[in-house]
Amino acid sequence: MLTEQIVIAAVCTGVGGGLAYAFSLSRERAFRAEAATRERDFQEKLRRDTESALLIAKVAAQEQVARGRTETEQALAGQRAALDGDERRLAEREAVVNRQLDRFAQQEQDLRLRAELLESARDGLASERTELHRLSVECKTRLEEVSGLDSGSARTLLLKEVERESAKDAADLSRHILDDARHRSEEQARRILATALQRYAATHTFETTTATVALTGDDMKGRIIGREGRNIRAFEAATGVTVLVDDTPNAVVLSGFDPVRREVARQSMERLILDGRIHPTRIEEVVAAVTTEMDAFVHRTGEDAVFRCGLSPVHPEVAKTLGKLRFRHSYSQNVLEHSVEVAHLCGLMAAELGADIQAAKRAGLLHDIGKAMTHEIEGPHAIVGSDFLKRHGESPDILNGVASHHQEVPHENLLGILVAAADAISASRPGSRSESMTTYIKRLEDLEQIALSFEGVEKAFAVQAGRELRVIVRPEQVDDSGSLLMARQLARRIEEELLYPGQIRITVVRETRCVEFAK
Repeated sequence: MLTEQIVIAAVCTGVGGGLAYAFSLSRERAFRAEAATRERDFQEKLRRDTESALLIAKVAAQEQVARGRTETEQALAGQRAALDGDERRLAEREAVVNRQLDRFAQQEQDLRLRAELLESARDGLASERTELHRLSVECKTRLEEVSGLDSGSARTLLLKEVERESAKDAADLSRHILDDARHRSEEQARRILATALQRYAATHTFETTTATVALTGDDMKGRIIGREGRNIRAFEAATGVTVLVDDTPNAVVLSGFDPVRREVARQSMERLILDGRIHPTRIEEVVAAVTTEMDAFVHRTGEDAVFRCGLSPVHPEVAKTLGKLRFRHSYSQNVLEHSVEVAHLCGLMAAELGADIQAAKRAGLLHDIGKAMTHEIEGPHAIVGSDFLKRHGESPDILNGVASHHQEVPHENLLGILVAAADAISASRPGSRSESMTTYIKRLEDLEQIALSFEGVEKAFAVQAGRELRVIVRPEQVDDSGSLLMARQLARRIEEELLYPGQIRITVVRETRCVEFAK
């Protein structure tokens, strides 16, 4: 029984192994068949992709070839057009060259004809020169026979006559040159003296270089002087002015050229007198405090002048120096107010001329800033002011306007001319300087009377505050040359008989009117 079971088990095992082997073979065949199918599909797909890629590449190559052909044709067309243009220009140049050659040939022919004419003219001139020499010798011989003098004696007499006439002409010319030089030197001397008196008025009037401080009593003079003069020495050293203690009751005099220092000294002296404590230490403290306040006041005054003129801010040093003009006077005219007035006049004239109004005002306001410089600086105040403004960044146009308003340097733009005109107007208007109205009117009347005293004058008008004299003459009595002579004689009479500031322009007007009536 056991054996049969073993045999059955062995048979079952063998049958199972055979079935398993058969199944594995069938699976292997199926796998191989599937792999072969996938390989065929892959090869087919690869073939189709290859054909598609070749087709796309072929189409792209054809398009590229077509594009290249088009670009090549366009480039060739451009080159052909350029070649056509070059050929056309070459043809035009060739035509121009041909015309020039023809013109040169014609000019050469003309020159040849002119050379022939010149040669014939040269021959004619040679023959005429020979004839003239012969006639000259003949005339000289006849003159010697008529005058009884030989050529040497005649030449000597002629030279003496020429020498005599030349000496007379030279004398007249030298006298004219001397008169003109004397006239110019007088004008130059007046200008130099006036400028020097403005810049350094050491011998100017007493009121413009001194300040008087009232005292509470005569005993205050002794306190101001101090023991052995130490207080007055300390005050003079701190302020830079001279203290004059004389016999004037209840007053001391402060003398100094610098008006700012003089004002500092005056305020310091008044504060010391009110305080009552007068000794060197206190003097130095008070003077230092007043100096600080004065610097601030001067700076505010300069900025206020700029604001009054409607200008943009200036450099602080320029504003400070401009404020110092508040304490300076020229011919009793306050220089700062004069500068503000000149600035407004420049702006008005610039507006009429269509020029830069702000630049004109700026040049007018700053034109006299050189007068605020100390007198140790050499040179005219216009040049000194221009150099000072240059160091603080002002524009070249403003610098030239300031430097040229008294003609020390040439005008490079309109500003210098405007400033010079406005300066003359501001300085010459009635009331600007210490001149009474009666004196002013009398000078105008004298100008007109001098003009009316000339024969042939019909009317005379003193205009522009006496800076110009206009004279109208009768045309039937005075001709054009007579008008010129009258203007010169008027100038000489005015120079000899009148005293006036600056210069007077004389204009003689001669007019002829012809009136007829058609009836």
